[in-house]
This record gives sequence, C-alpha cells and structure tokens, in this order.
Amino acid sequence: MSYQNLLIEQDGSFLTVTINREKALNALNQQTMLELATFFGTDLPKRQDVRGVILTGAGERAFVAGADIKEFLSLEGGDGTEMAQRGHDAFFLIERAHVPVVAAIQGFALGGGCELAMACHLRIASEKAQFGQPEVNLGIIPGYGGTQRLIQYIGKTKATELMMTGDLLNAQEAYRLGLVNYVVAPGEEKAKARELLTKIATKGPLAIAHVIASVNAYFDHQTDGFAAEVANFAAVTRTADFREGAQAFIEKRAANFTGK
Repeated sequence: MSYQNLLIEQDGSFLTVTINREKALNALNQQTMLELATFFGTDLPKRQDVRGVILTGAGERAFVAGADIKEFLSLEGGDGTEMAQRGHDAFFLIERAHVPVVAAIQGFALGGGCELAMACHLRIASEKAQFGQPEVNLGIIPGYGGTQRLIQYIGKTKATELMMTGDLLNAQEAYRLGLVNYVVAPGEEKAKARELLTKIATKGPLAIAHVIASVNAYFDHQTDGFAAEVANFAAVTRTADFREGAQAFIEKRAANFTGK
C-alpha cells in the first residue's frame, strides 16, 4: 500500500514509521488510523527481515497531539462507536506486533497520541515531551484504549485523577510513574530508540515475539497468562534458536540466532 500520512524508512533491520502530518501536529484522522492498521496488520507481518520499529511524529512540536477534532464534529448521528472501534483495532495490532515497537516521543503526546504511545511496547521521551488524556475538556473520554492502558501503566489512583482533571504530565513525571522507559535530550529520541532496538536485536527474535505475546496475555482478561507463558515457553524450546543459544552459552560465545 502507498501511504499518504505515514513515512516508512528502513535502516538495516529497523523501520522508522513517521506520522507525517506536521501542520496538524500529527493529529490522528481516520486516514492515518487506516494506514496504521494496514501497516501493522498487513505489511509488517510479511517483513521477516525487520527486527524492530520506531514510531514517531513529524516535526519537533508533537509526537501526536491527539485525534482530529474536526472529524469528531462530522460523526454521523453523533455516534462515535465506529471511530473508537477503529482506534482500538489499530492499536491492538501495534501492541501485538511480532517485533518490538518503540515510540520516540517529542513534544505533545495527548489524547489519542498518548494512547498510541501506550500501545507501543517501549517509550522514549524527550525532556520536552508532555503526556495526557485531556478529553474531558471536550466533554468526552479517551476512546482509543486510554482508560484501560493508563491504569495498567501508572495505576488506578493517578490515572483516574489525570483523566478526570485533564492535567498533563511532563517527561520526568511520566518517567517517575513508569509511563516511559527513558527521558533524553530533545532530538535524541530516535537515536535512543535505535540503541535499545539494537540491543534487543542481539536476542532470539522468536523469544522476543513470545515475550510480547506473554506480556499481552497478562492484560487479556479472557486469557490465563500463566497458561500462555507455559505454551510460549514450550514453543521456544522447540526452536533451533534455543538450541543455538544454549550451545553458545556452553561454548562461551555470542549466539547466532536465525529466527527458526
């Protein structure tokens, strides 16, 4: 698929996906949501050469400043069911990607932007980044998973306060609460994300995919997370990568993982 609002760049085994709507502060309109769903649901699963994805926004002011408010006003009959479901579907595809997805966050990550960042596996924030779910200021609530994921990351008490007040978190507050993994100087977000992905890429790719699946199982109320761990552990012990990793450990050398 050719993308209108996403810029896809490859550097070695990593892809950088940039939401390319700088003039709109990278606001998530429905075309962008469709493209995110297509990339993570259709295109990325075919790319076995890719070991990680950096997700970011164009420009310096915003990762994603939120959803496209103008589209909200055009909802037929005022019913946001379809819009919210499309957001959920797209973000689940990111969360369930077979390779790590790292959000490189510069500037605002508000509303749908904060929800998008939380759907990624890891988050790198600029010192100037700001996070929040300020939807109550518009008379609505988070609709792309924010009411659930924010609680998972920072706990019910603080998450409820932030969603009720619409207050924002700066980067250091987000780090202290466990919302982001690292805070870096402005402009260093993508470099830090690549550094982290480079480290992860030295590990077994099948093991990383099964770590992602096992962690996701914890938050899926229809899945027994412990049973999922047993199944995922069993799956990786049957791989050539496990045999290579174990042999490399015994021989005190670096493992040569092949993803098989």
